[in-house]
Amino acid sequence: MKKFDVCVIGGGPAGYAAAMRAIDFGKRVALIEKDKLGGAGIHQGALWSKTWWEISREARMINLHGNTLNLNSTEFSFEKVKSEVAQAVDQRVGLLTHHMENINLGLGDDLFEYIRGVAKVTGKNTVSITGNGQNQDLEADYIILATGSVPRKLPHLPIDEETVFTSDGLINLNRFPKSIVIVGAGVIGCEFATIFSNFGHTKVHLIDKGDRILPFEDEDVVKVIEKNLEEKGVLIHRNSKLIEMKIDEDEVVYILEYNDGSKESFRVEKGLISIGRVPQYDQLVDDKIGVEFDNRGIKDDLTQTSVSNIYAVGDITADISLVNVGELEGRYAVERIFGKPEQPLIYKNISTIMFLDPEIAGVGMNEIQAKDAGLEYKMVSLNYDTIPRATAMRNTEGFIKVLVTNDDDMNILGMRVVGEHASSAIQAVALLISQDRSIKELAELIHPHPSIIEGIQECGRLLMGKPLFKPRVLRSSIRCQVWDGKGYQDLVK
Repeated sequence: MKKFDVCVIGGGPAGYAAAMRAIDFGKRVALIEKDKLGGAGIHQGALWSKTWWEISREARMINLHGNTLNLNSTEFSFEKVKSEVAQAVDQRVGLLTHHMENINLGLGDDLFEYIRGVAKVTGKNTVSITGNGQNQDLEADYIILATGSVPRKLPHLPIDEETVFTSDGLINLNRFPKSIVIVGAGVIGCEFATIFSNFGHTKVHLIDKGDRILPFEDEDVVKVIEKNLEEKGVLIHRNSKLIEMKIDEDEVVYILEYNDGSKESFRVEKGLISIGRVPQYDQLVDDKIGVEFDNRGIKDDLTQTSVSNIYAVGDITADISLVNVGELEGRYAVERIFGKPEQPLIYKNISTIMFLDPEIAGVGMNEIQAKDAGLEYKMVSLNYDTIPRATAMRNTEGFIKVLVTNDDDMNILGMRVVGEHASSAIQAVALLISQDRSIKELAELIHPHPSIIEGIQECGRLLMGKPLFKPRVLRSSIRCQVWDGKGYQDLVK
């Protein structure tokens, strides 16, 4: 039986990061993957879908500015776009594979082994691997579980991955559907609504059980996204409940019931079920070992499970399901096992991006979360039309919103950016949040010009009472207020 210092089960972002961090400690590592290296994060998730989004953005710009560029009506080839997306996936997998296959040669030591097969933890220190033409058992001092998640399914929904898809099954599409219904108006559902509507070949229906999409985000953020989706022809079913869905002659028939009790039937070509993801741990760990689970995933205490030498990272736990969080947890688990982590594992400064129209980037609290926590706070919101870079891009739709503590320190609680280059504006604020630092520090920096992040500097100046643009004058572009627990009061009268 082969002996390893650590055995990592799952070759997605969290597992790969954990394995590579263990090599830094000079440990002998086995990385086991049953299917595709890179996991859903590459093949059906972040890289795959965001490549679709990037290309769809360009298609949308061509549709918007075709007359300016002397372009006639453009028909986009699904086959060519799908091929380009596949090349992006292959490029990333190729890089990971080349790195992995040559790591022992590069390090001059036999530390790493990659094993294809289905793994099961059969004992506190043993892992059994089957499939891929082999059966073997491994022994490891430590085991890290990183098998990710799969789309949530409901038994009454006719998911066949040919007519009605999950996000993992959309890879089976071979042309733009004429119409599609998306069940679920969270991040994934809204991202695919954006992608399909950007190309302009698909009529999108989006089912939302509430009165607005993205219910976890602030209303001012959501209004921008809803407006753009509807301008592209997306039909948003608000306050609706899906009471029946069936496949009829290779099309989807669904019936909605609205809050007033009325019902309505629709027929579309395809369906997408986007109601979240669930941890993937079926048959992963023998029951007698004592790893504790709940309905949200494996229970862990800063990555350590109820069994002292077994750790769990990424989507398999009940923590935030993001690629960057999974990688962070994978690295942290190894540092906790073999050394002392240089930084604590904290989630309050996790940066996020929603690939919508326009993109949304966020870090820390939004206003919903701050109010739920019972906080008083100062808030400044600055429209993109005040930022020179946005003017140069000929796209001034969007805004930057910053929340700070309601005191003289004005430590940053959170930020949301809606608009072009939103993600480029986040990281400095994430660092300040992790250190409980003030917006004043960004207000006094020299920022590159022209850039979107100059808008953050102006937000800081507004809160400090010394802005370039005075909110009394540009009332339609600037809000600078305090939430006192009962209502908003203007900071500048």
